[in-house]
Amino acid sequence: MPDAAESRENDTATAAVASLPSQTDSVTTVTHIAVLDDEVDITQLLAGYLHSHGFRVSQLHSGRALMDLMRADPPELVLLDLGLPGEDGFVIARQLREHFHCGLVIVTGRGDPVDKVVGLEIGADDYVTKPFDLRELVARIKAVLRRLTPPAPPPAVLAVAPPAERTRLRFAGWELDTAARRLLAPDGKEVVLTTGEFDLLAVFARHPGRVLSRDFLLENTRGREAAPFDRTVDVLVGRLRKKLGTDAGEQSFIKSVRGAGYLFVPDVELV
Repeated sequence: MPDAAESRENDTATAAVASLPSQTDSVTTVTHIAVLDDEVDITQLLAGYLHSHGFRVSQLHSGRALMDLMRADPPELVLLDLGLPGEDGFVIARQLREHFHCGLVIVTGRGDPVDKVVGLEIGADDYVTKPFDLRELVARIKAVLRRLTPPAPPPAVLAVAPPAERTRLRFAGWELDTAARRLLAPDGKEVVLTTGEFDLLAVFARHPGRVLSRDFLLENTRGREAAPFDRTVDVLVGRLRKKLGTDAGEQSFIKSVRGAGYLFVPDVELV
């Protein structure tokens, strides 16, 4: 039986959710999202708003509960708060990236640029600081989900489809399959990439030998322009260089061009 304080807290969260505009989106009707935050009122608020947009939501309050959910009923995307009592949110984010495939959006009150860089380096697809606009958060969630799962062509198109488009890009022994969204190393082993890393490498591979500005790269991977001091692209480039087994020196596939952006060096073959 809930006590009076808990009832008031639930009533407050319910009222806050009820006051929000209710909208639905057929694209998100079956998408499962996990919300991990130690504050019950925040998880209830987010769950109510996300439900109104057609998402299925699991509310969690500890890293252990999230890991149990990932094994039993894995969500397509996780909203992760970093400030969990007695737990390191960055460690949880790293565990998600190492052991599971899902979208990851960090939602936290820690707005220090260093925290943001660390979160992106670990593999977060986006980083949102509190307080935030709920509509913007949903827009960011949908953007991550679109990058995770490219839309399938409609059945009518499949019936009369022309020969399949070539979606594999080969460079320096590597193979990037843009349809299957996977990267194969020269030895045939798959290299796991985050959504942001894959999208950035795909843009580079489609524009070899051209200097690409940070604005161009962000627009073609995140749908936005670079804000002042935005290091998202730089962080992703650094992670790609490590996974491709190259550094920033002469052997790097991705060259830095001072004051201009980045250049993808290898010749690329479409197969």
